[in-house]
Amino acid sequence: MQLHEKISDHFAMRDPHRGMLAGIKELAPEITARASEIETARCLPSDLVDRLRSIGIFRMFVPRSHGGLELDLPAGMEVMKALTRIDGSVGWITHVAGVGGLFAAAASPELYRRIYQNGPDVAICGSSQPAGTAERVSGGYRVKGRWPFASSCMHADWIGGFCIVTENGKPVAGPHGKPQLRAVALPARDWEIEDTWYAAGLKGTGSHHITLRERLVPETDVFDLDAPPRMPGPLYQALRQWLPLLHGAFSLGLAEGTVDDLLALAHTGRQQLYAAAPMRDSEIFQFGLGRISADLRAAQAFHGAQVASHWRHALAGSLNDEELIIEGSRSAVWLATTCVGIADACFALAGSSAVYDSSPLQRRLRDLHVGAQHAHAQQRLYVEVGRLALRRSAGQVR
Repeated sequence: MQLHEKISDHFAMRDPHRGMLAGIKELAPEITARASEIETARCLPSDLVDRLRSIGIFRMFVPRSHGGLELDLPAGMEVMKALTRIDGSVGWITHVAGVGGLFAAAASPELYRRIYQNGPDVAICGSSQPAGTAERVSGGYRVKGRWPFASSCMHADWIGGFCIVTENGKPVAGPHGKPQLRAVALPARDWEIEDTWYAAGLKGTGSHHITLRERLVPETDVFDLDAPPRMPGPLYQALRQWLPLLHGAFSLGLAEGTVDDLLALAHTGRQQLYAAAPMRDSEIFQFGLGRISADLRAAQAFHGAQVASHWRHALAGSLNDEELIIEGSRSAVWLATTCVGIADACFALAGSSAVYDSSPLQRRLRDLHVGAQHAHAQQRLYVEVGRLALRRSAGQVR
C-alpha cells in the first residue's frame, strides 16, 4: 500500500468526512492535469474512477448498516462541491454517485441486498426521464425504452430508468390523474449504451443514451420512489426534496472553481493588449472582481441556508413535504442563473486568453451553461415558487 493510501485510510477511519476531503485535496492536481484527457475521452478514465471509489464517493450516502459512510447531507454536499470546484465533469459524476446511493435506498430489500452484496462501493447511474414503459404482466413488468442523459453509464455497476406503468398498452393513472411512474434497476450488463454524448459542456460525464429492448423484470426490481422510506435515518426520509439542493451544490462548486481560475490568471501578472496596467492592478478588473465576489458570497449564503433548513426538517422527521421541493427548486434555479452569470463575468474579465481550449475558464463556462439546462434548474420552476408565495401570503392575510 502506498503512503497516500495509508494516510487516506487513517483519516477515513477517524473521520470519514475529513478523510474524503483529504483524499480529494491529494487527488486535485492529477484531476486538473488530466482535464483535457477527460474531455477528449468524453468519460472519466477507469483509473481515475478507481481513485474516486477509494476516496468513498460511491459509498458516501450508503447506510452504515451496509458498510457505507452515511454522511449527513451537509457533509456530503461539501464533498460534492470540493470535487466540482476542481473539475465540472468529475463533480457531476460525484453528484450522480450520491444520488445513486439515495435512489437505491428506495428499492425493495431483495434488490438492495443484490446491489450491495459485494460491498458498498457500487456505481449506480440512470436517467430520471420517464422514457420507458413498464407493462404489467404476470410475475412483474415487461420493460422497454430508450433513455437520454445517463451520466456515468460508462463505469456504472447498476443502471436505472424511469418508466410509465401501462396495462394493455395504456398508461395507468397515478396520483392527481397523472401517469403512474416506477423506476427499474438492473445490472449495467443488461443495458445497451448508445454513443450519443457529443455535447457543448460536461463532456467528460459520458451521458449517453441507454436502451432496454423489452425485458421481463420481476416485481422486486421495480420500485416507487415516493413510497414510504425503507431505511431508517434522516438521510432516507425522502428523495425528491434533496435533488434540487444537490444541483445547487454543483452550480456553486463550479462557480467557486471559476473564480479560483480567474484569480490564478490575474496572479500571473497578465496584462491585456492596450491595457495600462496588469489585470490585478487595473481598477476595471478590481471592480468586476468585486461584483463577482459579492454574487458568489450571496450564492454561498443562500445555498448554505437552504441546506441547513432542509437538514433541520430531516432531523425533525418533517422532510417529506411538497413545499420543501418548491423551496429547493427556488434555490436551484436562482443558483444556476447566478453562477452562470459569475462564469460569464469571469470569462469576460479574463480577455482573449480565455477563448483557447487550454484555458479552464472556457470549460467552466460551458459546463455551467450545460448544467443550467437541467430540469432542476429550469426557469419555469419559478411558477410553482410564485404560487407557493401566493398561498402563504393568503394564509397570513386570513
